Amino acid sequence: MCGILGGNNTGWDYGAGIAHMQHRGPDGIRIVERPGFTLAFARLAIMDLSENGMQPMFSEDGRVGIVYNGEIYGYQGLKAELEKMRFRFRSESDTEVILNAYLAWGDRFIDRIDGMFALAIYDFRDETIKLYRDRAGIKPLYYYCLESDFAFASEMKGIIHLCTDMKLQKDDTAIYDYLNYSYIPEPKTVYKNIFKLEPAHRLVYSLRKKKISVREAYWKLRVSGAEGKRKKADELVEELRNLIRMSVRRHMTADVPVGTFLSGGIDSSIVTYESSLQNPKIETFSMGFADRRYDELRYAQSLVDKYGLTMNQRVFQRKDCTMLVGKIREWYDEPFADVSAFPTYLVSSLAKEKVDVVLTGDGGDEVFGGYPRYTMLQEREKNGIDNLLVSGIFQHLNRRRAFTGWETVFMDDLSCLLSSYGEPLSSGDRALRKKLGIPKDYDRFWHMRKYYVKDLPAITRGQYLDFKTYLPGSVLTKVDRASMAVSLETRVPLLDREIIEFAFGLSQEDRCPCGLLKGLLKKAYQEELGRGIAYRKKQGFNMPTDYLGAGDTAREKLLRTVWRDIWREEDM
Repeated sequence: MCGILGGNNTGWDYGAGIAHMQHRGPDGIRIVERPGFTLAFARLAIMDLSENGMQPMFSEDGRVGIVYNGEIYGYQGLKAELEKMRFRFRSESDTEVILNAYLAWGDRFIDRIDGMFALAIYDFRDETIKLYRDRAGIKPLYYYCLESDFAFASEMKGIIHLCTDMKLQKDDTAIYDYLNYSYIPEPKTVYKNIFKLEPAHRLVYSLRKKKISVREAYWKLRVSGAEGKRKKADELVEELRNLIRMSVRRHMTADVPVGTFLSGGIDSSIVTYESSLQNPKIETFSMGFADRRYDELRYAQSLVDKYGLTMNQRVFQRKDCTMLVGKIREWYDEPFADVSAFPTYLVSSLAKEKVDVVLTGDGGDEVFGGYPRYTMLQEREKNGIDNLLVSGIFQHLNRRRAFTGWETVFMDDLSCLLSSYGEPLSSGDRALRKKLGIPKDYDRFWHMRKYYVKDLPAITRGQYLDFKTYLPGSVLTKVDRASMAVSLETRVPLLDREIIEFAFGLSQEDRCPCGLLKGLLKKAYQEELGRGIAYRKKQGFNMPTDYLGAGDTAREKLLRTVWRDIWREEDM
């Protein structure tokens, strides 16, 4: 895990840009200038700790180079294939494998790699810079483009401190989006002319023409629209267990200590169980809460006791929230309102005391169908609630603000889904739309509508939407910034490409039999985890709602705190 940065303006301050991301890579910084472009790198040494693994890394003739943040899993097999093609390697790093794969297969190399990555390839042969972001959006990648200037970085702060002559202008529509989603959805950021590269996308910048020439998806997730049962459950269980076991084994490859986050939920418990098969002495890290309604330590402890693992734990308290709330801007560079960022930061700090890498259970809900809102979608569809008539009634009530407390009955699916991410905005927040100058015809659902496929079965439809929106925009963003703030690498075995394609390729009934959320996953691990963990009600990793102030929901309070207190208009 590292920080990467690059730009085409020789007058920019590359030292300052990469230094402001050194928390992502405290083990060394290197800046290399090449014709037409400068590359910079902050290293967190995980694979091949020697100087041979340092970046930027270049081909023997110096005409092709790479800076890269992330990990490629199972790269050893690809390396052996390249060695047969007479490519020589000077390191044991996956970075050099990516570089040689690009030299061997050109743009098609991306089909040969799997992992979490944000990478930039400098190719002076055709005078291009090529950016790639991983399929699920695990690793972040930002870029800036204005007139003839172009830059990229792992975090927005890198671009801000690099581009010394840039005048920042806030994007009011992004602020409005934030107040709806609790995060700013891709490709937007809080600033105009700075963008997020979307997951599974490639961007090509021409050094000669000084403009972006291509911005396109390189991978499309194929989703089954089937509803009924298609395969035998026992066969699916065996295949799923093999896929998860192989993924965990690959994700544990490192030249530094590896542990796991263990919340007590099914996803992190599965990852921890499979990790213990590879390393019976693996360290686990858990965060508890004084309020028992939010605390899951007893479930995590039961798994640890069952398999004789080592548990490291800490209890999140109100004072921790008070201390950390002002860190949002420092971590995320833009408004972000997922309250679980605070306990995520503290459990990352706890883990960093003993390990440099942790495996997490993130992605399990989106890939296997774990959120209660999927059941809501299924029930609405079964009862015929989502139709033009009720949607029209809701829109009428919305215009008149004639809400009665049961208005979700009249919501269309998108409105209902949006409110399931958090409480609907108050009338005071809605008034901000007018203050921000948001056009009357602005579609606040634009991000969700892009990936809302009505023809898919209800649960599958919700999963696909979350996989494309909520997962990269909120879940993975939260974990990346909170963990990298303490230089801890987090890996997500359940977002292995083969697992994603396997799960979304199943019929809805095979994935969630009889509408049971995560039914296949639960059946696969019910014996190993115990039914008390496998089948208990989903709890989620959230802090007590009153930690941000009495009388407010956590989300509503944080929305206002982040926007009004931390992001004052004069700072924009």
